[in-house]
Amino acid sequence: MNNLTATEIQIQWHSALPIYASESFLRAVGDQYGWIGGEDSTGSLRCFLPYTIIRKAGFSLVRFRTAVIPLAGDLGLDEEKSFLTSVVEHFRLMGAGMIVPATNAALFQTYPEGAAAAPYGTFIKDLEKPEADLFNEIHADYRKKIRSAIKAGVEIKSGEQYLEAAYSIVSNTLKRSGADVIKNSEDFKKSVLSLGESVKIFVAEYQGVLHACLISPFSKYSAYTFYGGTIPEPQKGAMHLVHWEAMRQFREMGVRQFNFQGVRVNPEQGSKQEGILTFKQRFGGRLVQGYMWKYSLCPLQSTIYSVAVRLLKGGDIVDQEHHKLS
Repeated sequence: MNNLTATEIQIQWHSALPIYASESFLRAVGDQYGWIGGEDSTGSLRCFLPYTIIRKAGFSLVRFRTAVIPLAGDLGLDEEKSFLTSVVEHFRLMGAGMIVPATNAALFQTYPEGAAAAPYGTFIKDLEKPEADLFNEIHADYRKKIRSAIKAGVEIKSGEQYLEAAYSIVSNTLKRSGADVIKNSEDFKKSVLSLGESVKIFVAEYQGVLHACLISPFSKYSAYTFYGGTIPEPQKGAMHLVHWEAMRQFREMGVRQFNFQGVRVNPEQGSKQEGILTFKQRFGGRLVQGYMWKYSLCPLQSTIYSVAVRLLKGGDIVDQEHHKLS
């Protein structure tokens, strides 16, 4: 096995890499940030992993913003595991308290020894196909809803001027669903605007009213469904049309894929999570499965974190999905 050693490297982002690895984004969402590189026994850099550290009230929490990004061909499972094990030791020596579950844009092939892990997945739509093929991959019911929205006069618009309205739609959507309320308006704007020209804010307008929105960061590598939502009673097909138009526009811009950014594996039948999976699945992307994981580096900080997150929301994603690991 080719063991990889973790080492801090200089950030050298370009548009062929995930937008969440860019320095501007990392700076906006973390108190400390960087890239950890994975070097083989010859000193060659084989991969890297972007991270942020959030410091508050004496806590030092590491969070990964993408999965491991290979630089020279795909990494084998053993290579990635050895790299992640070395990453854990790197942050232990830095004095970090805990590695918390990554964002839902980060899907790992494996996890380090000693980690608490859970299966996770996402749907990815290949945008390098002809537009007609992309549309035909979509479930027949969703194609019908898209056509219905177009026929009814729903218009898709985009621009930074819709950011405040998009925040309102997204936060109210999350409140209605009982999910975590997103960060406050100023922090939300900061994280979106940090992406500069590498984010599009789409809205679906019907009779002068915004009915749905989608905030989608992107680079040539991929576009992502960062945030989305609707008003309580949206025009039929508005949310479906805004996703389709986003994919269509990104394809024209030369973006390679569209990542629906996270689904749970085998969710309970009839649950909200099954509904989310079905919604994303019906756009015709391929299901990619992997893992979420977390790691305790300081027993005291990890215990306080675990108790707090269980009291607030019944545990984090790893707590809630760990039982599915086999």
